Amino acid sequence: MLKLSIITINYNNAPGLEKTIRSVLSQTSGDFEYLVIDGASTDGSIEIIEKYKDKITYALSEHDEGIYHAMNKGIVAARGEYCQFLNSGDYLADDWVTERMISHLDGEAILYGNMIKLWPNGKRFKNTSIKTDSMYNYYVGSLNHSPAYIKRALFEKYGLYDQELKIVSDWKFYLDAVALGNEAVKYVNIDVTCFDMTGISNTQTSLDKEERRKILQQKLPGTVLNDYDDHWRDIDMMKRIKRSRVAYKLVWILERLLYKWERYTKKSN
Repeated sequence: MLKLSIITINYNNAPGLEKTIRSVLSQTSGDFEYLVIDGASTDGSIEIIEKYKDKITYALSEHDEGIYHAMNKGIVAARGEYCQFLNSGDYLADDWVTERMISHLDGEAILYGNMIKLWPNGKRFKNTSIKTDSMYNYYVGSLNHSPAYIKRALFEKYGLYDQELKIVSDWKFYLDAVALGNEAVKYVNIDVTCFDMTGISNTQTSLDKEERRKILQQKLPGTVLNDYDDHWRDIDMMKRIKRSRVAYKLVWILERLLYKWERYTKKSN
């Protein structure tokens, strides 16, 4: 069995599609297949696919019902043990990244690396690892999608992406499989993908929040969700403080002084 299926979905983004295709076809690894799922584009994307058709394993262009419907078509057609989702406009960080990532596969449910976020003004930011065994991290965020190798068998176990959701179905899948399903996740410090920050998931922030809230209300008991609502800012602040040794030391000193003051006042009374 092939180790990996790289799946690219596209709709009317011909320049971004070609950039993505070229980054995949330049990979040194031969242990993957490449699938391109297009939503019946009318902007020249079909011509781009035709240009590279001899090097694309599977290509399909037809009307779909959205991002996750297109991804699901790719999953159903995929033959690899793992799936990676590299949307048009995003691209692999270098020519060797697939070969390096595959060498780290050891049976885990999900393997992931770094994602470099790119803005039109030239700003760059690298997302690295997150604590995947913490429910809090799925309340405030998630694993990145494009630099993840997801075992295809997980989609048989937990189902395909929820096509009713427009933006956060990959987050919901991670919530089910990792946060609630306790599937094994492995991080490697490899720059895997460069991510276009002008995509729908980063511009439709109100819809993102709305969909996440709906799923959290379905998945978590009200008492648990209320606790996160009440205390997530405090948790986030303490995490930031812990990352700074000076700030953490100051907080520790203040806590000790407060403790001593409380003991002193009790004795005085």
